[in-house]
Amino acid sequence: MKVVTCIAPVNIAVIKYWGKKDEELILPLNDSISASLSTDIMCAKTTVMASPSFEKNRFWLNGKIQCMETNTRLSNCIEMVKKRADSSLEHYNWNISICSENNFPTAAGLASSAAGYACLVYALAKLYKIEGEISEIARQGSGSACRSVYGGWVQWHSGTLPTGEDSIASQIAPASHWPEMRALVLVANDSRKKFGSTLGMYRTTKTSTLIWERVNKVVPERVKQMRQAILSKNFESFAEITMKDSNSMHAVILDTYPPGIYMNDISQAMVNLVHCYNDYKGHNSVAYTFDAGPNACIYLLESEVDEFIAVVNYVFPKLKSVPNSEYYKGYPLPDTTKYVKNKELNVSPCSEGMLKYIIYTRVGEGPSVLVDQKEHLLQQNGLPKH
Repeated sequence: MKVVTCIAPVNIAVIKYWGKKDEELILPLNDSISASLSTDIMCAKTTVMASPSFEKNRFWLNGKIQCMETNTRLSNCIEMVKKRADSSLEHYNWNISICSENNFPTAAGLASSAAGYACLVYALAKLYKIEGEISEIARQGSGSACRSVYGGWVQWHSGTLPTGEDSIASQIAPASHWPEMRALVLVANDSRKKFGSTLGMYRTTKTSTLIWERVNKVVPERVKQMRQAILSKNFESFAEITMKDSNSMHAVILDTYPPGIYMNDISQAMVNLVHCYNDYKGHNSVAYTFDAGPNACIYLLESEVDEFIAVVNYVFPKLKSVPNSEYYKGYPLPDTTKYVKNKELNVSPCSEGMLKYIIYTRVGEGPSVLVDQKEHLLQQNGLPKH
């Protein structure tokens, strides 16, 4: 029996990927840039086990058995890893059991598939002892998964080759490059999306006219600007580009026919809060970005966290019945009960309970292997422990 257990990070894009030029190979219309968030707080965890006694391949996701025969993306990832492996390995032809879990909501716009497929491919690569570039393989599972193969700040290159060989990810800078950077995930709704990103992107490329302006003119220039903002640690520029690109992606989604709508009224209230707060501060102190879901990822520097979280608690008061231990997740936050109302902020509080919880995290490292056998998600018989 051979077994490997790994974890991989969620990544939240600051230059968005929306739309494919090849659906089968998952080739994006444009480059994108993201930050991989700390696996201490949010991660996918995957155990891959190979044994000569397993009668067939099996896969469990968050405790539920999945049909591997119909999951072509999963099959493609396994096949591509094994193509690069040494066929003389003892366990090369053994069947495998896979168990994967996310410690955050799945299919709610929090990049669960990106973390999941990056973790799967990384674990498979370790199991079959392959070295070198694996982001191209992770892309076959979920496009943005290729960015979760690395830690820190990552660029996914759209590539020009029809084979997709050059559509890979590369690291712009490690997490240690900008140690002051923090992220707050404001969870407005952790239920599943009405329709997934794959369908949404397909509709956009077929029906939107705005998408081509974004792909051909807007994003290429923003990628250059964002790389420079990250490398120079210019938060003012970083924040403006981040917010503009989030708005641009959702404008394109709205231009789709029939229109896609991932943000909701709570999302719009978050946008308003950020702009009011930045006006109050006199510069861009915080930045929002929304993936294909209603939850905001707020990027900000560590020095800004105390004041901004106090403002969030004033504008989005939590339900009194919800314990702090369930509402505040991630790294410890400052005293969340203190807030001196400032009339200059020019924003009114919403009703209680509009946010379900808040996650406080930071930019972190890429995937890693867990060596403690207690971390394995599978028993020796290949069945999940839980």
